[in-house]
Amino acid sequence: MKYRNLGRTGLKVSEISLGSWLTYGKSVEDNVAEKTIHKAYELGINFFDSANVYEQGEGERVLAGALKEYPRESYVITTKAFWPMGDGPNDRGLSRKHVMEQVHASLKRMNLDYVDIFYCHRYDPETPVEETLKTIDDLIRQGKILYAGVSEWSAAQIEEAVATADKFLLDRIVVNQPIYNMFNRYIENEVIPVSEKYGIGQVVFSPLAQGVLTGKYKNGQVPDNSRASNQSINNFIKGMLNEDVFNKVEQLEAVAKEIDVTLPELALAWILRQPNVSSALIGASKPSQVEQNVKAIEVILPSEIQNRIETILS
Repeated sequence: MKYRNLGRTGLKVSEISLGSWLTYGKSVEDNVAEKTIHKAYELGINFFDSANVYEQGEGERVLAGALKEYPRESYVITTKAFWPMGDGPNDRGLSRKHVMEQVHASLKRMNLDYVDIFYCHRYDPETPVEETLKTIDDLIRQGKILYAGVSEWSAAQIEEAVATADKFLLDRIVVNQPIYNMFNRYIENEVIPVSEKYGIGQVVFSPLAQGVLTGKYKNGQVPDNSRASNQSINNFIKGMLNEDVFNKVEQLEAVAKEIDVTLPELALAWILRQPNVSSALIGASKPSQVEQNVKAIEVILPSEIQNRIETILS
């Protein structure tokens, strides 16, 4: 495994990290999830991602339960808050009340004293950024959170967070978790430049476009038990299942074969070419997928291959 600094911090995270959205706690049986997490750890992955809303805490429980046999200092584990966790008016968002309650609930579910990274799962227009960052700063000073992050915040929102932290002498955010893959590159225009300016790293999710960049969705066919068959993301993937995407995937597969790698390895190596990316977050549902995906860290894409990929994606 290879490791990168998380933004401008001294924290080292594996270039490939393991997430638990739509997998652990629901669609993947606990024993298979545990084997997958153990395989990831054995292969050198030290970065594990979850959130309170993943199956209403079950994702956190399964992930932390599988990691408990390892020394706590040997892995980095995350959680998040923002999305509804109940029907009450304060059961969502980034208010001081909700963030405090959810961090403590997550720690209790995971049986941990602290999480390494806490993410604001989205931007909350109904709560002042100052209130949220002061709450996170308090939790950092209490030792319950080590680093602060955000997920899918715009460049302007990241700028606001940094300015607010500096104004009130609070810990800055050090990581952003956006979607990023060959078919969704919006962060390249503004988010990455702003993040580089302030030493914020990207931990990107959906690096394989929810399986589209594995090549398994041929001619619009959705295999049983695939991600596209999961109703939660069915519409998201189906929006990508069109002739233009199929043609590009076919061309990308040809490029991958030329350099003797798989399409997923090519797609992950393409992401890791970006120096502002600290880690690519995979959603493996079985050990063999982790074994395949980690091979991407050894793939170096020559400039001519990168240029060909750009031509295909344009």
